[in-house]
Amino acid sequence: MSLDMDAPLLSVENLKTYFHLREGRLKAVDGVSFQMSRGEILGMVGESGCGKSVCAHSLLRLIKTPPAQLSGKILFRGTNLLEVSKARMRRIRGRHISMIFQDPTVSLNPVLTVGRQISEALILHQGFSRSRAAARGRELLEMVGIPHPEKRYRQYAFQLSGGMRQRVMIAMALSCQPEILLADEPTTSLDVTIQAQILELIKEMNGRLGTAVLLITHDLGVVAGYTERVMVVYAGKIVETASTKTIFKHPWHPYTLGLMGAVPHMQANQEAHLVNIRGTPPSLIGLGEGCAFYARCDYADERCQKETPALSELETGHFVRCFNPEREEAAS
Repeated sequence: MSLDMDAPLLSVENLKTYFHLREGRLKAVDGVSFQMSRGEILGMVGESGCGKSVCAHSLLRLIKTPPAQLSGKILFRGTNLLEVSKARMRRIRGRHISMIFQDPTVSLNPVLTVGRQISEALILHQGFSRSRAAARGRELLEMVGIPHPEKRYRQYAFQLSGGMRQRVMIAMALSCQPEILLADEPTTSLDVTIQAQILELIKEMNGRLGTAVLLITHDLGVVAGYTERVMVVYAGKIVETASTKTIFKHPWHPYTLGLMGAVPHMQANQEAHLVNIRGTPPSLIGLGEGCAFYARCDYADERCQKETPALSELETGHFVRCFNPEREEAAS
């Protein structure tokens, strides 16, 4: 099955990832739809447990089925990745779509040198000889800012700092110059200085290679500084999506408003208080009809409890899943 190079780069349509557990059906990703264009950085933001990572793993079919059930469409250049063979999917991973995982400590193989792990992708996907792959691997380590690449190439993951391990992950992900990079919380557990360096590196690679990036995070500061569009995710659903500038200037969904209000601002006066979103996210097991944010929302009514709102376009390019979008509140 060939790829249609004239089709949109990535088009996700009504993606659902359900897990059938003893306690009931868990809807980790529940009807997510979005598109990505070449060279853009798209943000996905939400609290822990809202389905962001499961969505990314689903795009690469890294979710084991069964016990999980995947449905919908993941169209990469017109080809539905949910319908291709496992062998074809292995060729797409790394070569066309790569991923930076949350924790490089568990993602890197502890018994192989980092150089071998990088070179294997080049041998498998690019047909490089071992010597050529080794040379390119050292170039990649230098490209991502690792000092003494010749030395680091021969070392193991445990011999590197957290920031260096994450850079190795980025080098591996970019080794075959993929068209799409899925960055799942790429700065988790790193100190602030290293976080900024890693994010700048991803942005630089995006600009240099034209790689589209799906940047998954819970940090609104990261979203504001590095993305062009953003999807706000809650309980497995997109509840609001628009350009990053629009989301920060005119958030409409009560959940988005709550996230914005919970972020401290340098310019805030001493009397300013952070907003607390009351309650906790709902269990995704056996989640029924109605708005999942109902119990935590200050604007919910009887309809919100009984009906599930659709994702509706309130203005050009700005979609919100809410019966009572609070535009006046957002503008204040």
